[in-house]
Amino acid sequence: MVQGTTSDAGKSTLVAGLCRVLRRRGVRVAPFKPQNMALNSAVGIDGGELGRAQALQAQAAGIPPTVDLNPVLLKPSTDEHCQVIVHGRVVAEMGAWGYHDYKRIAREAVLTSHERLRREFEVIVVEGAGSPAEINLREGDIANMGFAEAVDCPVVLIADIDRGGVFAHIVGTLALLSESERNRVRGFVINRFRGDRSLLQPGLDWLERHTGKPVLGLLPYLHGLHLDAEDGISRESAAPAAARSAETLRVVVPVLPRISNHTDFEPLAGHPQIELHYIDAATPPPAADLVILPGSKSVRADLEWLRARGWPAYLTRHLRYGGKVLGICGGMQMLGSAIADPEGVEGAAGQTPGLRHLDLTTALTFAQFIEGLTFPFRGLQS
Repeated sequence: MVQGTTSDAGKSTLVAGLCRVLRRRGVRVAPFKPQNMALNSAVGIDGGELGRAQALQAQAAGIPPTVDLNPVLLKPSTDEHCQVIVHGRVVAEMGAWGYHDYKRIAREAVLTSHERLRREFEVIVVEGAGSPAEINLREGDIANMGFAEAVDCPVVLIADIDRGGVFAHIVGTLALLSESERNRVRGFVINRFRGDRSLLQPGLDWLERHTGKPVLGLLPYLHGLHLDAEDGISRESAAPAAARSAETLRVVVPVLPRISNHTDFEPLAGHPQIELHYIDAATPPPAADLVILPGSKSVRADLEWLRARGWPAYLTRHLRYGGKVLGICGGMQMLGSAIADPEGVEGAAGQTPGLRHLDLTTALTFAQFIEGLTFPFRGLQS
């Protein structure tokens, strides 16, 4: 099992790399993430949702993506609530305390999926979530050490040196683990290193002496490495500036608070004739050829977020001067006349006026919501 000292330490990338290495050696290998919290999801061959990173890792392992690779997926809908997806299907919308009580049931789903994979594959490479040192989440843990102890698997701890404080991250994480959990950690991987390794070597030697555990690997900082992200958005362009044409298509995507499946735009980031800009709340939207309104897990709330930042006037001006606008999923719904949520599917019940650029209205109902889950390629009807 690969666990990280922080989120975005490199767990997903290391698991994908290990899966590809083992596959090339003729080993039947599968990735596995017991519990994932992300708004980026993929559809498995069995029709259910799983984390985008696990679909990527399945590709590295040379196997089809299935919901057993990520049996529990949490998709935040507000700061305090999330949609709980078990074995690819939504079971409920829960708050933090509700899910805390539900963990016992989720644990059974996790262990069931792991057992199915164990019977089919020679090696399972497991990815943790966040950090095992999040002591407020230790009770009933199924994402990190709780899972590792349940199935008795060794752990590799990965840390990101590019963040700074890598030795403190590793030593501090170990200090917050129980004795049995510390004994489960077999060694460390340091990720995103750039520079002269000889300058780092004294630190590596100290770390090994202090912890009694080896540094198993030092991974380089790979410029231009763009793999499907779990949740974070990389502002770095995939294509080097020198490779871009003088005539580029300027594309702008607002980073909504509940943006979903932003990995849809990564092919654009890697195109040499496209200049892709993600725009957050503090940045005024720049001139562009194309504005893409992305999908959202809470469409009405994110539409109000755009209104509060002057986006309706910006889009009207953009269209008047010949710019184009593309709406994807929730972004398309925002472009219509109104979005009604009479049953409170995505939050408080009510109706929100749209941007009125398309002659359509959207009504969210639980009946359509469940139908969209049963047939994931159909989604909600607008």
